[in-house]
Amino acid sequence: MTQVMAEKSYQNRPKAIGMTVRKPQFNPTAIRRHYFANSPIMSHLLTALSSTFPIGEQFFVHSVRNVRDKVKDEQLQAQISVFIGQEAMHSKAHADFNQAWRRDDYQLDRFQAWLARKDDYVKNLHPKIQLAITCAFEHFTALLGGYILRHPEILATLDEDTVKLWVWHAIEEIEHRAVAFDVYQQVYGDDKIRRRIMRSVTTGFASLTFYSATRLFLQDKRKSLPKVGGNLLGFYLIGKMFVQLLPEYLSYFKADFHPSEIDYSEIVNSWRQRLATEYLHSEFQKELSAVAYS
Repeated sequence: MTQVMAEKSYQNRPKAIGMTVRKPQFNPTAIRRHYFANSPIMSHLLTALSSTFPIGEQFFVHSVRNVRDKVKDEQLQAQISVFIGQEAMHSKAHADFNQAWRRDDYQLDRFQAWLARKDDYVKNLHPKIQLAITCAFEHFTALLGGYILRHPEILATLDEDTVKLWVWHAIEEIEHRAVAFDVYQQVYGDDKIRRRIMRSVTTGFASLTFYSATRLFLQDKRKSLPKVGGNLLGFYLIGKMFVQLLPEYLSYFKADFHPSEIDYSEIVNSWRQRLATEYLHSEFQKELSAVAYS
C-alpha cells in the first residue's frame, strides 16, 4: 500500500519547467586530441575538467539526495528529479569520453584515483557543507557553459562530435544551475557558509584544474609544444574568459544572489535549435517537434 501511494505521489508531481533529461549522442573515439580551436592548452584544460565529471557529477547528486526528504516544494522536487537524471547522463558521457582517451601517452587514471580518495573524504563532511560545495561547483559549470555558448567563433572550430558533447552538457548545466542552490536555501539558508565554501572551492578548483591540465599537457608534450600558435591562442582565450566571467563569478557573493538572475535563455534556445537542425541531435529534434505541435 505504501509503495502504491508513493508511486501515485510521484505520478502526480508537477513537471519541471525548462529542464529535460536527454541522452548524449556523440562518438568519443572520433574526437581529436586538440579538439578545442586546435589549441593544446584549451583542449587539455577541458579534458582535465572532463576527467573530474564522472566522480564530480555523482557527488553533486549525492549531496542533494542527502537532504531531499526535507524539501517540501513539489516543483523543486520535480526539478531535483531532472537534475539527478541530467547529472547521471553527464557522468556517463564523460566516463565514455575519458575511456576513449586512455592511451599509453595520455593517462587519466592516477588523477582519477586521487579524486576518488577526495570524494570519500568529502562525503563524510556534514550534509550542509557537501551541498554548499555542490552549489559552488554548479555556479562554475553554469558560468563555463554560458561562456562556451556565447562564443560561436570558438565553437566554429570544433568538429561535430565535440559540439554534441560540450554544447549538450553546457545547455543542461545552465538548465539546472539553480536546483542545488534552491535546495540549500530551503533546507539551510546559511549564506555566510555558502560564500565561505565558495572561496575554498575557488582555490581548490583553480589549483586542481591547473595541475591536471598541466599533467596532460606534459604527457602530450611532443604533440603539444610544437603548436606554438595554438598555445598562444589558448593562453589568450583563458585570460579573456577569466576577465569576462569575473563579474558573474563575483555575483555569487551578493546578499540577494540567485543563479537565475543571469539570463541565458536566448543563447540556450538558439543552441537547442541548432543542435536539432544542424547537428541532427534527435533529443533536441523531439523538443522542437513537441513545441511545434503544442
